[in-house]
Amino acid sequence: MKKLMTAAFLILTFSLAAFAGETQLEKATNVLNEIMATPDRGIPHDLFEKAVCVGIVPSEIKGAFLVGGTYGRGVLVCREHGNGPWGAPSMFTLGAGSIGFQIGGEATDVVFIVRNEAGARTLVQDSVKLGGDLSVTAGPVGRTAEGATDAQLHAEILSYSRTRGLFAGMSLDGAVLKQDRDDNRDLYGRRIAAREILIDGIVAAPPAAVPLDQTLTKYSPRGGRSFASL
Repeated sequence: MKKLMTAAFLILTFSLAAFAGETQLEKATNVLNEIMATPDRGIPHDLFEKAVCVGIVPSEIKGAFLVGGTYGRGVLVCREHGNGPWGAPSMFTLGAGSIGFQIGGEATDVVFIVRNEAGARTLVQDSVKLGGDLSVTAGPVGRTAEGATDAQLHAEILSYSRTRGLFAGMSLDGAVLKQDRDDNRDLYGRRIAAREILIDGIVAAPPAAVPLDQTLTKYSPRGGRSFASL
């Protein structure tokens, strides 16, 4: 009887963990749809269409984004081979990397686009400091990237935030992105590295990720650069 109860507990635990990952995917899909539904205040289409990867952190925690504290859990999706259809998602956490990077008391959604293969290759490492390991800057907002600064056009990552419905470019300089191996294990049912999901493409997207892939395809149907050199 004790063994049966233990087995039932483990099954329930893994089921709840997988459901949490699926919920995060649903939240990410909703955030992206809501942001891109207002094209005059969204991510410029000409930049989004060339994105190699897209990261989304739905708001989870209200309060200061402090040193050593975790801001939230996110979803990262890359194109197959860098220029194909959108692939399977990988989970990550985004946390503070310096005392200077703080978010005030409002819940904030974060979205960023990765613009080249070098950025994608760096992001699949276990831990990445944005602004250090990767060039990142606040992205331009609007229907097109016309008027974007030189820094924005050359950055590997363009980042955005939404607080109280207001969407704007936001610098993630100093933040630390870490791969969430536990969430990926729960989502895929086994241990799997972010590179295997995002670069090698050895796993299929789970059913819960289909709406997010469809949304990404709707707003960014074209491909970026190939991962052939990775």
